[in-house]
Amino acid sequence: MLKTKDLSYWYDQKKNSLFENVNLEFEAGQSYAIVGQSGSGKTTFLSLIAGLDKPKAGSIELDGKDINKIGLTNYRKKDVSIVFQSYNLFTYMSPLNNLLTAMSVTESRHAGDKEYAQQMLAKLGLTDSQMKTNVQQLSGGQQQRVAIARTMVCDANLVVADEPTGNLDEDNTTEVIDLFQQIAHEQGKCVIIVTHESAVAQACDNAYRLEKHEFSAV
Repeated sequence: MLKTKDLSYWYDQKKNSLFENVNLEFEAGQSYAIVGQSGSGKTTFLSLIAGLDKPKAGSIELDGKDINKIGLTNYRKKDVSIVFQSYNLFTYMSPLNNLLTAMSVTESRHAGDKEYAQQMLAKLGLTDSQMKTNVQQLSGGQQQRVAIARTMVCDANLVVADEPTGNLDEDNTTEVIDLFQQIAHEQGKCVIIVTHESAVAQACDNAYRLEKHEFSAV
């Protein structure tokens, strides 16, 4: 599904690269963890595969097509859903309206289907009243579930998450990991998670460690 070809990135000089010549493949229906120390470049790698930044060298392909040829704006809109540690929800909206807005903006096949959005939020444990309250009234774990539900109602087959459990306690972390596994295994999406937590990495189907500018299977 997603493939990196000789992917390289550096800030100022090539000799100070975060990573070079990375060749990895990510398949639909699988979950992947990217682990590494703070500052190792794992979040930068996620930004590249999410189309938020461009590599200094190499390329990224989705289903055999360079994402630059797809167009990064179109790629971000149609092909990838991003889950942030800070949730990045519309704070002035309810969970339900957050989902409906995402479905409309991404032109999801479920766009405008309020009942479908409600069903997905219910599946993730939100009550009817919670669906309609301001998201800021929800706990951190509940807000993260809304952010995950947002990826589930959109059509993108690639889901990337940056430290999605960083703000959560152990119980909520376990629930969130289970949800990502559902997205991969039940919806057939490719899920790639950047994390520093070993428990998250161990729960994923595959894991790579970024260390000393190189990726290796864990």
